[in-house]
Amino acid sequence: MKNSAVHRLRLVSMPEGLSFVLLLVCTVLKYTTSFNAVPVLGMLHGILFIFYVVFALWAWYAQRWSFGHAAWVLVLSVIPGGGFYAERLMAREEREGFETPAVAV
Repeated sequence: MKNSAVHRLRLVSMPEGLSFVLLLVCTVLKYTTSFNAVPVLGMLHGILFIFYVVFALWAWYAQRWSFGHAAWVLVLSVIPGGGFYAERLMAREEREGFETPAVAV
């Protein structure tokens, strides 16, 4: 079903990863040019990060993940570009969770 905890985590992981990378780029631009988008992107990334952590904890509970799997998903949120990998990981888990079992005839 598309309203599962894994699906919610998947929906927020890509924007969270992108906002983290953009925040790093804007931080470099802040110190090398007069362009300063860090306050805006910092707030956006903070909100997305909070959603990511909440949805990761929710998925951990709902999917009964092992501690190692949940820890890996949470570690991916603090690695630049980790959100992109987390999205692919969640897409695979979502596909595997929704496969219909073969029925013996």
